[in-house]
Amino acid sequence: MRQRLTIILTFVVIIGLLILLNAVTYVKKDEGHDVEAAPNRSTYHSGPTGTRALHDFLSESGYKVIRWRESPEKLSGDSGSLVKTFVVIGETQTPFTEDEAKALHKWVAAGGRFVFINRTISNLLVPKSKGWNVVARMGAFPAFDVDPADAKQMTENVSAVHPVQPTVMTRNVLEVMPSRFASRLAVEPPAIESPPTDSAVDEDVGVDLDMSPTPIVHVGDGSGALLVDYVYGRGRIVVLSDPYMVSNGGLRLNDNLQLAINTLIYGDGLVAFDEYHQGRGISRNALASYFAGTPVLALGAQVILLVLLILWTNARRFGRPLPLAKVDRRSSLEFVASMAELQERSRAFDLAIENIYTRTRRVLTRFAGVDHNTPRSEIAERVAARSNIDRQKLETLMRQCEEAINGAPMNWRQSIDLVRRLREVERDLGLRMRSRELRQAAENI
Repeated sequence: MRQRLTIILTFVVIIGLLILLNAVTYVKKDEGHDVEAAPNRSTYHSGPTGTRALHDFLSESGYKVIRWRESPEKLSGDSGSLVKTFVVIGETQTPFTEDEAKALHKWVAAGGRFVFINRTISNLLVPKSKGWNVVARMGAFPAFDVDPADAKQMTENVSAVHPVQPTVMTRNVLEVMPSRFASRLAVEPPAIESPPTDSAVDEDVGVDLDMSPTPIVHVGDGSGALLVDYVYGRGRIVVLSDPYMVSNGGLRLNDNLQLAINTLIYGDGLVAFDEYHQGRGISRNALASYFAGTPVLALGAQVILLVLLILWTNARRFGRPLPLAKVDRRSSLEFVASMAELQERSRAFDLAIENIYTRTRRVLTRFAGVDHNTPRSEIAERVAARSNIDRQKLETLMRQCEEAINGAPMNWRQSIDLVRRLREVERDLGLRMRSRELRQAAENI
């Protein structure tokens, strides 16, 4: 036992040292200061360029929002059956592929709603019509010394922009405040050098491009539009030209939050923020992803290595070979069975009652808090006072057992009945054998 305790204590000390070593050597990676020139628009990011404030506000306000960490192809499957609005914000860390863009367009054409928030228009994500297309006219490009957390710096010499017309997206919106780097959207005819299409139907998604209505401008000024949307198949595509308006740094300005709510929330549908292309896709074990960047994974690997080392060392034999211990084949139950058979043949029921009643009386006196020589009437009275056992019945049982021990005539049915009643008393009182008796019984087996 002492050897096992030493092994256990050694194991605990080594684990403690490993935890201390990992905690001391662990250095958290500095994500760096946010810059508008290289933003992180993820809803997990709490910096000024992130969109965590928008996601958390919508979630805590009771709107149905999720972080979408799968490929857009999954939107048409079971996992995307409840998604009504799919949101892509800013330049993504992982670019969309053509297959992903086609799958997204197919989902929109089937009745989905795609919200694209960026200063540049991706021709891959925002499909063109045969008669027109939405283009973005870029403003000033943000320098690396621009602090996105400084609202004055981000909106320097910028005037608030008002809704162009009353629509669902401009409800309760008086004016919004874009950044000085916001682009302006315009609806223009396609470039002449664009190759003509033989068919006015997008074969990939089955949308008649000739039948696509001109985009609706919701918010804009003399320089162009900030927010437009248009029909695409049975769905809609919404384009907002400044991600600063929905970022942590600019969401609180003017009516930017209200415009973001109107733009993203559409009926009771689920709003899915694209995190797959922000580098948060489900591409590995969820547990490993949760503890990524912490010393937990390294500590777990070290513990597993330590356990394997202990198992390996215990499997090796040190010192001289020792003979195998001789195990007695006889069981302690053989003795019990032999004694029971002898008592049954000799009809010594008094001896069987004495073996059981003696222990029961001992635990009853301990329960009652009296001496072993105390009369049974007093023992029964004290036990009844401390429990729901009937005093008269207990005293009668004790008297019958003592009379049987002293030679009163008894058959095997009466002896079994007395033993059963003794066991019931023990069970009702919750009396158990002492730990020493249990240990001795276990050693004798």
